[in-house]
Amino acid sequence: MTLYHFGNCLALVYVPYYMTYKYSGLSEYGAFWKCIQAGGIYIFTQLCKMLVLATFFDSDSLSSATNDFNFLAEFLRCTVDIADLLGFALILSRIPGKGHSKLITAGLGWGAAEVILSRGIMLWVGARGTEFSWIYILKCLESNVLLIQHITTAALIWMFTRHDLNKTLKPFVTLLLAITVFKGVWLEGLLSALALGPWYEIGAKALISILIGLATLHIYAGLAQQIGI
Repeated sequence: MTLYHFGNCLALVYVPYYMTYKYSGLSEYGAFWKCIQAGGIYIFTQLCKMLVLATFFDSDSLSSATNDFNFLAEFLRCTVDIADLLGFALILSRIPGKGHSKLITAGLGWGAAEVILSRGIMLWVGARGTEFSWIYILKCLESNVLLIQHITTAALIWMFTRHDLNKTLKPFVTLLLAITVFKGVWLEGLLSALALGPWYEIGAKALISILIGLATLHIYAGLAQQIGI
């Protein structure tokens, strides 16, 4: 039973990433090693963030004695998460490609490295336990939401660095980036205040990620049509 649960969790986490790679056309472009390169940049970025957190931030300010929402801790973490935007910019500058394939490669490689490092050990240690727990299913579903978020972030960074982006759209792209980076502050704070159940929280996070993704897709489609990619 535990092995069956572990297999289900692995499928729920990694199959969507495989399906994205296969049916987005990346497999036809031989983008596997590009995804590996994006994952390597993710690891480098996280190491830099850990170094910054350990050097400039007090551990007491980043932790809480209770499970209540800690605004200061979340704000500090989100501030350091700006480094993720620099990591995405580095990926987009180093990985060749055109159109949507470059953005999906960046988001997929980043997201795959994240779920392998953050979910792999957790599932191996926890999901193989003697007792079934929904917490692992929730974590697996959250990883799928993060995939949408990472591809959206890659698209926003790509558009933000474009000189041919309409100046009237620049503030909207900047606003979407700020909303994405500081989502841990406003969204987690809102969910904590509403005291929703874990399933409702996952649904709310998925809805927000989809709405931001649709707004990003609308801007990207207009820019892609304008420059002919």
